[in-house]
Amino acid sequence: MSKARGLADLGNVYDDGALSNRNLIINGAMQVAQRGTSATTFSYGTVDRFKPTEGDTSSLAITQTQDTNAPSGFSNSLKITVTTAETMSGEKNLAVFHAMEAQNLQQLGYGTSEAQSITVSFWVKSSVTGAYCLSLYENDDNRNIGATYTINSANTWEYKTITFPPDTVGVIDNNNGTGLETYFFLSVGPDRKTTNNTSWATWSAARFGYGQVADVAGTTNATWQITGVQLEVGDTATPFEHRSYGQELALCQRYYQMMADTRSGSTRGSLIGTSFKYATSTFTFAHLPVEMRSIPTLVKGFSGSTALRVLMAGATANFSALAIDPDTTTTMVRLNSTSSTVSSAPNGSGGWMRINGDESYVALDAEL
Repeated sequence: MSKARGLADLGNVYDDGALSNRNLIINGAMQVAQRGTSATTFSYGTVDRFKPTEGDTSSLAITQTQDTNAPSGFSNSLKITVTTAETMSGEKNLAVFHAMEAQNLQQLGYGTSEAQSITVSFWVKSSVTGAYCLSLYENDDNRNIGATYTINSANTWEYKTITFPPDTVGVIDNNNGTGLETYFFLSVGPDRKTTNNTSWATWSAARFGYGQVADVAGTTNATWQITGVQLEVGDTATPFEHRSYGQELALCQRYYQMMADTRSGSTRGSLIGTSFKYATSTFTFAHLPVEMRSIPTLVKGFSGSTALRVLMAGATANFSALAIDPDTTTTMVRLNSTSSTVSSAPNGSGGWMRINGDESYVALDAEL
């Protein structure tokens, strides 16, 4: 017997799978919230990589927050609060969504005889008790599976684990597209839960939310919170893999990067990048700290028509028009503004671009 094996048998060495990189979920402890800590949108608005979504609703409204209320061992959670309730008829639904990049899931072996089981574990809390559906969607082959968990006590943190059998039919492509999507349903209309989904099969709307009974969307001020989300290979839930904030931020920045932010509470600063003048345009460059999943799109929110400022050759210009340039790559962004030309600066002049004032931001988006 090896010394390591002997120590493991004595319980002194963790011997239940990989020591690190077990968790295929990014930001499962809800630490990173680049966009802000509160929003009222059905989209990425607070906690990175976790997105509230709705289907076919008309009046439903929510607030999503990065909340400091969390179970022992965690500092944050994602909290959904219903601000305008709606009856879940037809195919209406409310869920929290997380997408995983396909090339990060090749160890699952889906589509082969060696496909692996996966286990999802998480902490959850809600003002509404009852059965909830967790549904997985395999994007490349349009397949899904679901399972239920039960919240037993209102407004109490509860730990849940769900093991899903392997899919020996559907294949997850080895690329930078979507591999698996997870849907934590909060409410599901009757037409979304008429067909059993407890084994892998072709997706249909009728099987997507099977087993959901609890209805968070139907009650104003109802709440649902989650943290400590882990998805790992195997049929056993292991202790949550805590990563440092820096590690988690870098993983999130592959999909979204805040370049500059002067909104209240932000610590990211106003400098966007270095600039130079060419003909009638000013180009601004920034080398990205993390390579993005794909060539990003520009996301911006400006307060006022002079929200940006360029300084070069001793002169300044204030403006708000900004666009991403076709020469942008996954590692370097080039921004272009024809309205930011400093007329007194000769071609080739260098300088910088920053946000001019408060309550504005510039970001890059390469989300799945």
